[in-house]
Amino acid sequence: EMPPSTLLSPSELSYLHTSLSLDPPIRPDARSPTTFRPLVAETDLLPTTNGSARLCFADGSEAIVGVKAEVERTVGASNTSNNVRSHDDEDTKMHSAEEDMDEERRRQARGKGQDSWIEVTIDMPGFGRDDDGMVVFLAQMLQEGLVADGGLRDRLWIGWGWHWRIYVDILLLTAPNSYPLPLLSLTTHLALLATKLPAPISRIDEDPLFNDDWDAAEPLYPSSGSEQTSKPPFTLLVISVGDNIYFDPSREELAVADAVCAVTVGTIDATVSTGKRREGKPKLRLLSLRTIDPPARLAAAASTIEGEDDQGAWMPARGGMKRGIVGKMVKMVLEVGGVGEEVMTGLEGFYDG
Repeated sequence: EMPPSTLLSPSELSYLHTSLSLDPPIRPDARSPTTFRPLVAETDLLPTTNGSARLCFADGSEAIVGVKAEVERTVGASNTSNNVRSHDDEDTKMHSAEEDMDEERRRQARGKGQDSWIEVTIDMPGFGRDDDGMVVFLAQMLQEGLVADGGLRDRLWIGWGWHWRIYVDILLLTAPNSYPLPLLSLTTHLALLATKLPAPISRIDEDPLFNDDWDAAEPLYPSSGSEQTSKPPFTLLVISVGDNIYFDPSREELAVADAVCAVTVGTIDATVSTGKRREGKPKLRLLSLRTIDPPARLAAAASTIEGEDDQGAWMPARGGMKRGIVGKMVKMVLEVGGVGEEVMTGLEGFYDG
């Protein structure tokens, strides 16, 4: 499912495809292959949510995301309070009681999160039905990334028998001028980064009690010193034209793309990593990769069915993506100082929490 195709003529499409295939390439707006369109963003704009964000691209496309959380009882959970107390007794030898409880909660939460604790809904103008193909596909893509980041699920575990359920409500304020997946994903990333949950004051083997002071609320993604040890996942849209790779494609560039790929990345806590990164700096990891049929290929298939004569007009290449192109895309996103790290660093500037 892609947004409506451009109004470019076959000759204009051919010229654009040739320009993007050159070495060095020439983009219509003079951006480099890895440069994103200018954007503005803000966080904490919806007072009744646990976290929220608004993001607007230079082309006028805009989205708002609100995150709300509620406490639910975990079905089928077992209580192992004896083991919990034994761990606490050992930890009190080195830490205070409050630090023990936080550390124990984090240790016990590992691997206990469930996919069903995360719910994503999308509302888009012009798509009145919730089961519209575009809406369902985008929601599934975003849900896939959040679920693949197992750390988010585990963060929602409160204690034996209780958990947080978070609702990620996404509203696209404008009709999509281009494929809206990056816009929605980056806005969701910011909203989750700004999300805070009430601080628990009960033990993990007790019914949950929380601090009523919102100033004492804990970030869903807490910081460690001056660096975030973990960050929400996000999805980037990447296209290839010939042997060239482009990030954040415009509507016109999507129209002549040979291949379109959605790359979802998350982070690894660098404090437990043995890599060569600086202490406390999160390291990126690939969560999912999905190819998407470009608009040109869909239009070409329709023309073939209708029996139109396209002789002399530019036609998209047939077949799937080359392995070398896929590998190059992933490398450009994940490498140190690469596109993924640049995007995370840029988004941090909009969040002052």
